Amino acid sequence: MILGRPAALAALACGVAVSCADAAEARVERFAVLIGNNAGEKGEVELRYAESDAAKMYDVLKDLGGFPPANLVLLRSEGADTVRRTLITMNDRVRAAVSSPETDVLYLVYYSGHADASALHLGATQLALTEFEQLVRGSAASARLLIVDSCRSGALTRVKGGTSAPPFVIKLDQRLAGQGMVTLTSSSGNEDAQESDELKGSFFTHALVSGLLGAADADRDGAVSLEEVYRHAYESTLRATSRTWAGAQHPTFHYDLRGQGKLVLTRLPVHTSIRSVLRFPPGRSYLVMRDSSEGPVAAEVGANDAARTISLRPGRYFVRGRGPDFLLEGAIEAEAGQTVDVGDDRLSRVMYARLVRKGGGVRYVAHGPMAGYQLKVPLLDEGPLCHGGFVGYGIELQHIGLASRLSACHGAFQNEHLTASNDELGLDVRLSRAWDLPVITLGVGLDIGLAVVRQRFETVGRAPDRHSLAGAFGAGAGASIDLLGGFYLTVEAAGQTYVVKQQRAASEGEVAPSLAARLRLGVGMSL
Repeated sequence: MILGRPAALAALACGVAVSCADAAEARVERFAVLIGNNAGEKGEVELRYAESDAAKMYDVLKDLGGFPPANLVLLRSEGADTVRRTLITMNDRVRAAVSSPETDVLYLVYYSGHADASALHLGATQLALTEFEQLVRGSAASARLLIVDSCRSGALTRVKGGTSAPPFVIKLDQRLAGQGMVTLTSSSGNEDAQESDELKGSFFTHALVSGLLGAADADRDGAVSLEEVYRHAYESTLRATSRTWAGAQHPTFHYDLRGQGKLVLTRLPVHTSIRSVLRFPPGRSYLVMRDSSEGPVAAEVGANDAARTISLRPGRYFVRGRGPDFLLEGAIEAEAGQTVDVGDDRLSRVMYARLVRKGGGVRYVAHGPMAGYQLKVPLLDEGPLCHGGFVGYGIELQHIGLASRLSACHGAFQNEHLTASNDELGLDVRLSRAWDLPVITLGVGLDIGLAVVRQRFETVGRAPDRHSLAGAFGAGAGASIDLLGGFYLTVEAAGQTYVVKQQRAASEGEVAPSLAARLRLGVGMSL
């Protein structure tokens, strides 16, 4: 049968176990074949992470799933003949294992790579889906779990492999011998299975592995069941892909099962000398990378996940927590046999603008408004100080920043002959380059702009009001300090050259430069 997500979860909650009520004491033996192939047919874009996704599944099943290494086979970049022979050989081993009446067998087959409606694309070779189905369906295992992370067609983004074809869903819905079969697919029949450069893997397998490591343990009983991991994979994949150009991806669940209880896929050791546990506070999502921020993603805990612990191999990890306008980042040493509480005090706060300049694909652009005080100081002449303010909007890319500011200022001067005032309205654009230090960000920039200047004489009869249009260009330096809530404090000093048509009695109409220093102090917000 094929069920929608709510019905499937309800049925699964009631339904499958390798060891059921009338065989509670049976020994369970577990076998798995993990297949990954980045290459597809000629003309298909080579995938980046299909083979590493298969390796991640291999590791978590070996470490936490109770799958002995001797019962695990990992195939990477292999063709159809090798895959076919491996599945036949594994079926023979399963048949030998179930010959003992005291033994139940769980058999898991995972595939990540290119596919279409009729075949898996294993490099230059193909394995027909009907044959692939039969090789899994024909196993004598008590319970069979088939997981397929592929898609049917290409789309707007780089997506997991496929060619245009009629919609299809890999389904195994006939009555089977033994206790039954479950099939999980990474997307519905007319959707694409997507890869993520940030996660260094597919969205679906990333969610699946994170769930098996503990993020799916909703009831916190230390065991991750098939129901829990499917629910976690479904919700996490849907949430993550809803923000991509290719659109939301809906994993599917197909089953034909008999029995009582639940099928446990991984167990999370509470006390062990060979594992480490990371525990995260609620309300924020976290990515965990091996070794450094450039390392492979080991697991993820979502902001809404009830389970807040994951079980990992001991070692050094880089943790990244995502807030509304900042990230929390830091290295964590996970020692064997220990539980590490990853609180905010163990991580450093990094604003989004810094992430953009840092690069690495975490954030590609930051932008936001700014406003503040401005002081213009004329140089080499006797013009007045011009006090005022500015508003603007800035954009930060990895290597450059671009900001546009509208400013206004007012100044007055007086001597023994007259009293006058200057009003200036200006618009400038600044191109800048910034460098992030531990506490402060320093930068340099170039400015170009226009200004309308009005000079008004308050001493009656001395001279009429004057209006001038000035072009301005200059260079300067600045600094900023991050505040809370996405805000930052900025200060900027620049030397400006104004080119303006002078209106003096001795040189009527002469175009001449005017020099000034400009100081700006303001507050901005990074979105």
